[in-house]
Amino acid sequence: MRDRLRSRLCKLWLAAIVSAASAGLAASADRGSHSGKSSSDSEPDQELIITGRDALRRIVQEHCLVHWTQKHDPSPCERVILPDSKTERAGYAVLADQKGGAHYLLVPTQTITGYDSDELLDPEQPNYFAEAWRARDLITAFVGHEVPRTAVGLAINTAHSRSQDQFHIHIECLRPDVAESLSAAASRVTDTWSPLVVVGSTYQAQRVLSDGLDGSNLFEMLAKLKPDVRHHLGDYTLLVAGMRFKEGPGFIVLTGTGPTAELLLDSGCSVAGAGG
Repeated sequence: MRDRLRSRLCKLWLAAIVSAASAGLAASADRGSHSGKSSSDSEPDQELIITGRDALRRIVQEHCLVHWTQKHDPSPCERVILPDSKTERAGYAVLADQKGGAHYLLVPTQTITGYDSDELLDPEQPNYFAEAWRARDLITAFVGHEVPRTAVGLAINTAHSRSQDQFHIHIECLRPDVAESLSAAASRVTDTWSPLVVVGSTYQAQRVLSDGLDGSNLFEMLAKLKPDVRHHLGDYTLLVAGMRFKEGPGFIVLTGTGPTAELLLDSGCSVAGAGG
């Protein structure tokens, strides 16, 4: 089932991502309902064009969300969550990244351009980071055995380095060297922002002491880094890494305007022994 969903999603993604450099590629449409009850099962595949920087939003809103509301089938996404069935505002989808591996994306069902958007500072917004952290079970399922919290990272790219203009969070494993560096530095990371060198690049780091992220507003936390950051959030990348401190479970949050956080992640999940 997972391979089929990823295959269908990759067909939708094919034109979308490549079109950032060369627009106009075509992607195949979905192949009907999993339940076998839809009349569309007997219809031939339709050809649809999903191009440009709006592709991720369209996949979620025009396919995953439609399939979920009509058939309770999230494909080509892995899951669609709508806490309030009457509105899409609080909803989100999780889908496999088209590049493959243990790499997933959390995407709001409402249109949000990026985390430089004012909507994400609205206290009424869902806690997308908390939901992304819960979705790490997909990494465990992909790898085939338990993946420790210290192996998992969540990342947001800067506005300058992202390829899609729909807000999304990358859910992957940490690169082994990144996981090792953060573990070695854990005792020095405090509840206030301070510089931390991670694999040769300097970030600002802060810890969160909690098993989950439900009680943490990471966007507000970032906005308090410096007086002008609130108006330039898109300049900053963000990494949230699972951690175990001597005081208990938590997270190390990294931010900066240098190398984008996705580069600190590894879809191969070698830090957790994927494939072993």
